[in-house]
Amino acid sequence: MKPSKIALTLTAALWLPLSALAQDTTTPTDDTDDNAAQTNEGTPPAADQGLSTGEPVVQGNEVGQTYTQEKNGDWELRCIRTEEGNDPCQMYQLISDDEGTPVAEFSLFRLPEGNRAQAGATVVVPLETALQQQVTIAVDGGNARRYPFSFCNQVGCYARIGLTPEDVSIFKRGASATMTIVPALAPEQKVALPISLTGFTATFDKVSVLDPNR
Repeated sequence: MKPSKIALTLTAALWLPLSALAQDTTTPTDDTDDNAAQTNEGTPPAADQGLSTGEPVVQGNEVGQTYTQEKNGDWELRCIRTEEGNDPCQMYQLISDDEGTPVAEFSLFRLPEGNRAQAGATVVVPLETALQQQVTIAVDGGNARRYPFSFCNQVGCYARIGLTPEDVSIFKRGASATMTIVPALAPEQKVALPISLTGFTATFDKVSVLDPNR
């Protein structure tokens, strides 16, 4: 593909000042050197005139952007930047399999008082998951609870979980939890994913209270 006339014109315009300087081969006299030194004293170099050196961009300051405020153990406190400055925060953990490959995500927020559930959680698993088998979570090998999937999109399949005060207490006291899902292509198999509970209590106490109905 040949370059367009517009591209050639822009290129010529950008390089014209430098090329013009490079083509000036006139040898100045001693008087000219003295006059140039006096004239250019205190003047920025030609390469700096009219050019911007840019300004630093601080990542995470844009409204609506997610950032990690702090990390406690294996849990992150993830917040969303708002104009008002009262950034809502959830606790988050990326869950990997035994080989260290990221497989699922677990995020949790607190609910307003008066609800049966004290906290809400969102679990995201791969698209090739047997939805009818649901997702099972057990803490320290105790009684497991099964939760249905709500929907899927291009990212994965989502389960929206409600945790009662008793559930939250079990998570706080526990050392680890296990999330179990079933692959759609291998329904006879089960994939057990470990969820670390290290730092759960410290992070939960700083999570924002959110109303999912708003």
